[in-house]
Amino acid sequence: MKVTIEKNELQKKLSDIQSIVEKKNTMPVLSHFLLVAEKGEAYITATDLETAFKEPITLTIAAEGKLCIPAKKLFEIVREVDGAIVLESADEKWLKVKSGKSQFRLACLSHDQFPVWPALSADVEHMEIDSLLLLEMIDKTLYSAGESDTRYVLNGLLFNIKPSGTLIVVGTDGHRLALSTKTVDSKLKEEKKLIFSRKSLSELRRFLDDEAKQVRMAIGKNHILFEMDSIQFLARLIEGTYPNYEQVIPVAGEKTLVVDRIALMKSMRRVSIMSKERSSAVKVDIEPNLMSISASNPELGEAKDELSMEYSGEAITVAFNARYILDALSVMSSDSILIKINEPLSPTLLMESGKDDYKYIVMPMRL
Repeated sequence: MKVTIEKNELQKKLSDIQSIVEKKNTMPVLSHFLLVAEKGEAYITATDLETAFKEPITLTIAAEGKLCIPAKKLFEIVREVDGAIVLESADEKWLKVKSGKSQFRLACLSHDQFPVWPALSADVEHMEIDSLLLLEMIDKTLYSAGESDTRYVLNGLLFNIKPSGTLIVVGTDGHRLALSTKTVDSKLKEEKKLIFSRKSLSELRRFLDDEAKQVRMAIGKNHILFEMDSIQFLARLIEGTYPNYEQVIPVAGEKTLVVDRIALMKSMRRVSIMSKERSSAVKVDIEPNLMSISASNPELGEAKDELSMEYSGEAITVAFNARYILDALSVMSSDSILIKINEPLSPTLLMESGKDDYKYIVMPMRL
């Protein structure tokens, strides 16, 4: 193989795969990417066995070939050199990297060792979704998913797609639940409940940039293929049954508060400085048109803050993990939010004023 490629082109393509390639060497080939340079087709592929990524690459081919190249090391080389880069390999063991007067020799692996791109099942179904809409739904729910929960399905997001064209994305770690509902162009024959890992969606969102475009989804039995322009992103689905999220959503809130979102965020941040680091617990005293937020730590001291709001019910005191509240407020955009509370220890519902397509449910803490 012998190819010539511009530095910026190779640096951009290698940057796209850095967080996908495995740093741990349980399988050495997973720290490599596959470069395919053939007449009429040139692309790079990277995988961690949970996700797979394929993207075309622009280069000049002097001799065709395929090779597994160390992703991190080549990326470091490309960042430091100037001008066009020549990649040349006489066999599948070593790669010569030349740029100007700089030369490197990299140990590589045979392309035969690279994992095969998984094939989708025969009964694949298709749908399309706007990239900005998908990005918003992921951003508004991903933070609520578990990170190392023994109930593995909680370490991901549920995509509940209904034939009517309703897409519901849900994330929960058992202490809180975020739910985003949107209308999409769905022609599915039956309802689908798909569970994606937190990592795969974190990777996917990096390619859902600020420019609106259509994302084509090919839904198979074990994998889903996302296609954006010329990029292909394959994600393996998590097997299992996701909790019944509909049972968690409070039917009605006896006590409804309307509070300024930014004011509440600032107050929570100020007071949580003095809360215990592990629990981030804050106490919230609610009275007609007044909310008092306080925290105390025997080793540090205490803090208290007050803000006005719209509320005309009876007084109630609840406690929350301040970080859980701040996470939700930071992904909302409305000037004011609704907080619905039944009892001090029952699930509390947060919504944006004037909108019902996003709901956040959080369990209060014991005082």
